Amino acid sequence: MDTLAIVILNYNGQSFLAKFLPIVLSYAEGYPVYVADSASTDHSVAYVRATFPNVRLIELPYNGGYAGGYNMALEYIRTHYGGARYYVLPNSDIEVTPGWISPILSLLEANPQIAACQPKIRSYSQRDQFEHAGAAGGFVDWLGYVFCRGRIFATFETDHGQYDDNRQVFWATGACLFVRADLFHQVGGFDASFFAHMEEIDLCWRLQRLGYQVWACGQSTVYHVGGGTLHKSNPQKTYLNYRNSLFMLYKNWPADGWLWGKFLLRLVLDGVSSLLFLKVGQWRDVLAIIRAHFAFYRHLPELHRQRKVLLQQQKADAVLYPHSIVWSYFMKGERLFKEMRDVSSVSQN
Repeated sequence: MDTLAIVILNYNGQSFLAKFLPIVLSYAEGYPVYVADSASTDHSVAYVRATFPNVRLIELPYNGGYAGGYNMALEYIRTHYGGARYYVLPNSDIEVTPGWISPILSLLEANPQIAACQPKIRSYSQRDQFEHAGAAGGFVDWLGYVFCRGRIFATFETDHGQYDDNRQVFWATGACLFVRADLFHQVGGFDASFFAHMEEIDLCWRLQRLGYQVWACGQSTVYHVGGGTLHKSNPQKTYLNYRNSLFMLYKNWPADGWLWGKFLLRLVLDGVSSLLFLKVGQWRDVLAIIRAHFAFYRHLPELHRQRKVLLQQQKADAVLYPHSIVWSYFMKGERLFKEMRDVSSVSQN
């Protein structure tokens, strides 16, 4: 069994593989590199096979998105290659750096309670700034809205070393997720119904409910292009983000009697965000938000079944940010992580 498997999921990303796969191979520190191709219709498979003979190529039967694709790929690695103790899942548009692996593996080895971890994620195009997808570690507020150290909504901090520490967070980004292989398979991997977006947050929430922790490592840095498969302006991305946020919240919220009150507030706030989209003429995003809510209602029976199972398995509570990030950001003007109330204790249990 390998200590670490580096697994890149690809869908029609030949240009990213050409640009970033050689860098991954250069800084792989001797660990095997896999490319799992999700039935691409470009020439990705032929390109990898011809250009990178040392890469272990996995050809998946269909495009199951990030969630389903990685579930299939990691199960294949476990059954056909003997598995690994840890997986790292860098997006195909991630540029890794020298020494990006060792600090995180050291952290995982030193603390067996850490189930998942991430490096700092900086922007490929604005290299001194944190990037949208994960920045320096993520959090979830009491309504299920997500934010990060270094990135809250449209505010992106410049990296001055303010997050060079190692600390517990709520979620580690799927852009470059390190996870213990045995725990990944124990909890059933990602929820494939998410397809893409927020599946890693759902996974991290489930891991914490079993008593494990999620950390961010400030000694490791990678750069992310972002939107490589689905651009942020695509209404389908809006749909998946809103829908999956509701999926995640319903499945994982503890049994405290406030669940439907929170969904009522979410309905109001999501409606306000629809008006903001409408104001700038993005009516397709408005329709995407409406579709997301109806999809949530359609999936309620299955989500309720999952919720019951998760409540039965729960051993610990995950610590959410106890305030509304929407209120803090838009009404109080708290644009930086350090300005937020009670944030120093979040996930530091």
